[in-house]
Amino acid sequence: MLQALADPLREFTVVPQWFWNDALTEDELVRQIGDFQAHGVYGFMIHPRVGLPRDIGWMSDRFLHFMHVAIEEARRRDLLVYLYDEGMYPSGASSGQVVAADPALQSRGLDYQVLTAGEEPALAPGHHLAAIAERASGTRLAFYDRPTRCHIRGLHYTDPDEATRAEDEPATADLLNPAAVACFIRLVYDRFAAAFGEHFGTLIRGIFTDEPNEYGGKCRREKGRIRAGTTGILQHVERLLGYDFAPRLPALWFDGEPDAPQARADYNRAMRLRLHETYYRPLSDWCEAHGIALCGHPQWTDDLGSERFFQIPGQDVIAGMILPGKPDAIDGRESVQAKCVSSSMVHLGRRQCSEELLGAYGPTLTYDQMKWLTDWCLVRGINLLFPHAFFYSVRGHRVNEAPPDVGPNSPWWDRYRPYADYCRRLCYVNTDARHICDVAVLADACYVPWRAARVLFTHQRDFNYLEARHLWEDAQVDADGIRLAGMHYRALIVDGFDDGLNPMPERAAEPLRRLEDAGRLLRCPGDGRSDTDLIDALEGLAPTDLRVTPSQPDLRYRHVVKDGVHCYLITNEGVHPVEARIEVSAAGPRTWVDPFTLERRPGDSGECRLPSYTSTLLCVEPHERAASQQRSSQDELSTPERSRDRHSSNEIAENATDAAKPVVTVASG
Repeated sequence: MLQALADPLREFTVVPQWFWNDALTEDELVRQIGDFQAHGVYGFMIHPRVGLPRDIGWMSDRFLHFMHVAIEEARRRDLLVYLYDEGMYPSGASSGQVVAADPALQSRGLDYQVLTAGEEPALAPGHHLAAIAERASGTRLAFYDRPTRCHIRGLHYTDPDEATRAEDEPATADLLNPAAVACFIRLVYDRFAAAFGEHFGTLIRGIFTDEPNEYGGKCRREKGRIRAGTTGILQHVERLLGYDFAPRLPALWFDGEPDAPQARADYNRAMRLRLHETYYRPLSDWCEAHGIALCGHPQWTDDLGSERFFQIPGQDVIAGMILPGKPDAIDGRESVQAKCVSSSMVHLGRRQCSEELLGAYGPTLTYDQMKWLTDWCLVRGINLLFPHAFFYSVRGHRVNEAPPDVGPNSPWWDRYRPYADYCRRLCYVNTDARHICDVAVLADACYVPWRAARVLFTHQRDFNYLEARHLWEDAQVDADGIRLAGMHYRALIVDGFDDGLNPMPERAAEPLRRLEDAGRLLRCPGDGRSDTDLIDALEGLAPTDLRVTPSQPDLRYRHVVKDGVHCYLITNEGVHPVEARIEVSAAGPRTWVDPFTLERRPGDSGECRLPSYTSTLLCVEPHERAASQQRSSQDELSTPERSRDRHSSNEIAENATDAAKPVVTVASG
């Protein structure tokens, strides 16, 4: 494993979004691809971006020709390619072509008009009545759906001389309407298959969909008037929420209505769930049928439910949402995203999970910040990185479009190869490896908590987010905990479902009762419970896998078994160096490995000095590995119950440490 770490396969490479944002030439495309490879970048994503000339329009013959050139050059050089499914973003409009093909597929939304006593609604052509409801004040309102004036970002500057940064604004499609999504698939996905399908699943690994939303795009022209919706949407809202929402429609616009926050939370949840049905599922089914991965990410960082439809679950950290030295790294809604997708990878049996990173971090982004954010992703289990972005051109306004260029036009390009190799090594470690973790935090399709996660991070207790539906769909839940996808969670933490806005799914009640009766259900700190109470309670259920002395709240870790070797990826996210003794449960010869330089040193003492914003690997090769594997195989044959649990974290630790007592004892399964 350590030999392979020196030069892992190219499939673990960083895959930059390559902005095609100016007049293209075959020679320049080929030159830039060669430059990527010379700097350790063995793949790219073709991402059309504002600045393309109009004679290279989205999905035009010329555009597809240049795609052929790039893909053929990648084939010649044995590189990887990912496709991007939209002309700019967000996805779903095919750069306005869906609406051009059928104006009836334009995005729609809910609006209202005030009715006087006895008045009936008077709607314009193409507007459809959804419901009539009264405000708490008694005012009658007619709610209807109508076409919106939403748009996506365009590929072309509006003025031929590019004197301004104004760009086209193509019309958005109604992504809550299955017919619009079917048209999008025909215009983009089917044409990709016709042009490049012979390379699907080999040279071309995935198709990236970017931030689709229930409005279809950006709605600034509506000035807050419109609400997400389409013709017939209320019947789906009632089905998804389990109650008639029509009487609560006024709460979507007026703060003074009873339970307005709850009504809005419920409606937004229904919109997300409907988008799962109308957008993500058809794209996922198409990709699976064509032997290629759907990748990309949803608009919202806590949209855990959408990840099930990605063959490569993914998220996006942009615009300085996560920064070193700031609380955002473990506090708040944005902090959950990397753990969301790595948890989905584990529970869905996916091989990879991705993070788009560095987009719109601004021209002041430094190399150290880029490296820190990369480590933030890797230590949370990400194993496919999509840097945003490498710019084909930085001419004129292009240099300031979602900056910075983090590749050929960056100040660190001459030293990019060591960074690219570093990323490739740790993505290799995080792939085809068994995650060692026996703590889960309960989440739901549209809600992912972060308070308990913060406590776990700062006390070096690794965890996965468990979407509630697994409790009744495919997990085994009993007095010993939760078994799912080779994991065995001995403790489940519930955080935030008691705030009213995020109701616990009814079908979760029975499995949660079984866990609570067994003492394996823990509550997030609060209401008199401290962080220490949670950690102490965990110690009795799921003994510590890694212990740090003295305590180091900025230290993060992930433990996987890779090719029989226990790998502890340890990251210092703090601004100060860490000097500590690190004890781990896995027993055997230990080696510290610097994944950046490949320098090795003995690790038996456990002494660790880790500068700020850096990571290290502690590799432990168990004693008598072959004998342990033989015993494990015998146990499979003799004990069916144990066979089902053979990949649980506690049993792995037990098998790995039969020949030597671990520093921190891990209880037998």
